[in-house]
Amino acid sequence: MITTILQKISYPLIFFLSLYSQGLAAQVVPMQYKENKSFTYEETIDYYRQLDKKYKHAFLLEKGSTDVGKPLHLFIMYGGKNFQKEVIEKKQIPVLLIMNGIHPGEPDGIDASLLLSEWILSTQDSLLKNTCICIIPVYNIDGSLNRTCCSRANQDGPEKYGFRGNAQNLDLNRDFIKMDTRNTQSFVQIFQWLQPDLFIDTHVSNGADYQYTFTLLTTQKNKLEKSMSSYLYSNVLPAAEKHMDSKGWPVAPYVNTVEEIPDSGLIAFYDSPRYSTGYAALFNVPGFVLETHMLKPFPKRVESTLEFLKFASIYIHQNGTELKKIRIKSDQTIAASKYFGLHWKTDRSKKSSIQFLGYQACYKKSMVTGGNRLYYDTQKPFDKMIPMYWESTCTDSARKPEYYIIPQGWSVVIDKLRLNQVPMAFLLEDRTELVETYKIISYQSSPTPYEGHHLKRNVKLEPVELTKQFYRGDVLIQTGTRFDYFLATVLEPTGYDSYFTWGFFDAMLQQKEWFSDYVWEDKAYEVLQNDERLLYDFEKKKASDTAFAHNNWEQLYYIYKRSPFFEESYMQYPVYKLY
Repeated sequence: MITTILQKISYPLIFFLSLYSQGLAAQVVPMQYKENKSFTYEETIDYYRQLDKKYKHAFLLEKGSTDVGKPLHLFIMYGGKNFQKEVIEKKQIPVLLIMNGIHPGEPDGIDASLLLSEWILSTQDSLLKNTCICIIPVYNIDGSLNRTCCSRANQDGPEKYGFRGNAQNLDLNRDFIKMDTRNTQSFVQIFQWLQPDLFIDTHVSNGADYQYTFTLLTTQKNKLEKSMSSYLYSNVLPAAEKHMDSKGWPVAPYVNTVEEIPDSGLIAFYDSPRYSTGYAALFNVPGFVLETHMLKPFPKRVESTLEFLKFASIYIHQNGTELKKIRIKSDQTIAASKYFGLHWKTDRSKKSSIQFLGYQACYKKSMVTGGNRLYYDTQKPFDKMIPMYWESTCTDSARKPEYYIIPQGWSVVIDKLRLNQVPMAFLLEDRTELVETYKIISYQSSPTPYEGHHLKRNVKLEPVELTKQFYRGDVLIQTGTRFDYFLATVLEPTGYDSYFTWGFFDAMLQQKEWFSDYVWEDKAYEVLQNDERLLYDFEKKKASDTAFAHNNWEQLYYIYKRSPFFEESYMQYPVYKLY
């Protein structure tokens, strides 16, 4: 019977099936995602090692360490015989950087990037003739090793996956500015070494239910330099949406809703610099965060992620030279800019509409609490226009100085700048300079820690000019470079994700010297007698403030703070500017 069936199959088809089976046997990366299984960290790195050995255009490197003590790997696909960064720079080769597993419980990109790598190396290596494609296989190695079945309660597969927190229980996608982890310190060195032209970070979403498997968070358009923003939103994004739609994966913007349900409209996500694409934007690198939908099956999520990564690889091959030219020009624009935005707010006056494939939101009695609960009726899909808010306006900005000066004692901050490759010089001798800085008038600290810090908000400043003594070894940073946007972001204290916001200058917020009441009484009297203005203000406050008039200590401290005895450094921001 078997012989009879085989006789009916043409010899060319038998030959093709033979070749196909040989191809499968030779395949390095298995497609176990189809069985709802994701690769472990060890499996992932082992498969990249095999690709490195098998293909001449594949290079697996170790680039720094992580909080769990294991090296951070970088997989590079490039058409040259050996990867040399100097050659990439000299030939102006476009670079695509893909990062996976920042949240290892969202492993779609880990599996998809392995499949992408073998697809390119085995059948599409022509893409590598003028393109360098770089992949961080697993970024949060610490969390990936903490592998369970159940920490993502809302997610449909895979069977096992990693945990969001790293070895310090920090979310690495909030660490790109503060750099508390060795993972991030290694990443920023990779990022500055490669200077990519397009950046992709792979994730799985939470939130509302809708028909899409794949949604896309794009770098907030108003934060990018204008020519780069225009190119990203007029060229790259439409091409991505068209490609994905043609492959059966319609795309929606990341579902960041105005109110509880998508019908209320969507707001472009503000990816501040603590996030991966927000950090990349400080260097004019456009980025995408791929957000597959948690309620869709793992195999479908991997396949849609893989399709977008294929698109990005083809796009940068075809258009990377133009993209690189725009990025370099944007760097030049940043170097020449005088002001930089520090805070952004959604502009509700600029509303557009998008077509959205959703499910009807309904409410019913909860069997758990007895109250009303939201659910999405998947038997009632809809296709309709909903509001979309793409635009943001700048609500706070800072003027760029010619130089920043940072006393060497603030070594934690200086080290962060150095890791980001910021060019800096050091004073060769002691000197005094007339400089500008700020007095911190007031601020609020978050009552509970956020990613290991009590963030500062509602910061009020008073600009001050003073003559400051600096010393040999203090850091001098000249502006007029591609780092200027980054410098303003981290060194201007009111910045949303500044180093002041994250608490790296907290020591200057603590008063160091005080007084003994009985000793200060006599000196306070002398101060008042020698300062008519202070005496007038003091008497006026006592007359208008009953609580103050009955609090001896507050009165003494009021005089102390306004006397020559009070420490100058208290609440004085220790980053200085020369214009």
